[in-house]
Amino acid sequence: MLVLGLETSCDETAAAVLKDGGNLLSNVINDQIGIHSKYGGIVPELAGRSHIERVHRVIEEAVQIADVQLSDIDLIAVTMGPGLIGSLLVGLNTAKGLAYGLNTPMIGVNHLEGHLFAIFLQKKVEFPFIALIVSGGHTDLYRVTDFGHYKLLGRTRDDAAGESFDKVGKMLGLPYPGGPGIEKLARQGNGKLHKFPRAYLEKGSLDFSFSGLKTSVRTFLQRREQNTSINLTDEDISAAFQEAVIDVLVDKLISACKNEQLTRIVVTGGVASNGALREAVQKAAQVCGFEASVPDPIFCTDNAAMIACAGYHKYTRDQSLSAKHRGLDAKANIALE
Repeated sequence: MLVLGLETSCDETAAAVLKDGGNLLSNVINDQIGIHSKYGGIVPELAGRSHIERVHRVIEEAVQIADVQLSDIDLIAVTMGPGLIGSLLVGLNTAKGLAYGLNTPMIGVNHLEGHLFAIFLQKKVEFPFIALIVSGGHTDLYRVTDFGHYKLLGRTRDDAAGESFDKVGKMLGLPYPGGPGIEKLARQGNGKLHKFPRAYLEKGSLDFSFSGLKTSVRTFLQRREQNTSINLTDEDISAAFQEAVIDVLVDKLISACKNEQLTRIVVTGGVASNGALREAVQKAAQVCGFEASVPDPIFCTDNAAMIACAGYHKYTRDQSLSAKHRGLDAKANIALE
């Protein structure tokens, strides 16, 4: 089965062709960093317009690289939410048009479900497992029992981890997105020279909170500007901030495994491409005797291959979903269920 995946939930216009759920024939990602960087963040209206301009070209490229024809496609899988409503509509309406024109089944995929199963593009992880989705828009912990069966264990109460990286990056004068810049600076810094707060919340909670950490960094930077005796560099501050985020993410991930009595871990989402986080997860898992799986960085950030993969597994389990999904509406906020 050939699946065409489409992803336009935020600022990446992406298309991919996947064969039989595991053989990736193409994976085209067209980002908009050059458009949004001068604004220090994503401008929704500009993101939607860019998707309109790029989506057909990206699909054509994905099909060409896969060496197939659009008429060969057996299923179209498209992100239906959550995300920016204007961006989602571009991908969803394009998928509907293709489905009607080609008389091809289509299926809507929750963006978070795509992240959950990105790892299946590289390896099969035995169910059940604990999954941490950590990105610019989400920081969620799930117990994943099977395809389509998820239990939410914890989520952020304010900023997502990736959002805090971007905002702290902006405070440090780094270009958008700030996460890669902070990671690069942190490699040259000493995170032990200052300890930023870790928000563990009430005892036993698996929820996250990063707004206080962000405020603490801003306050420290203001103090440094006023007090020349504080000689911590941007590299040191980046390292200290990154350690604070990673400590909480890893501690709660391990706690979730122990609470649910599970030994398999999947960490995914854009922030999972951070090398320090990947290393910390593997180290903590090894100490506990757990098995940790993290997709390659190209599959951590938003991509259409993960949407094609999730769509394939949904459709092969219930083909009747296709008829229902031709009438789908884009949803800016949608629960993973």
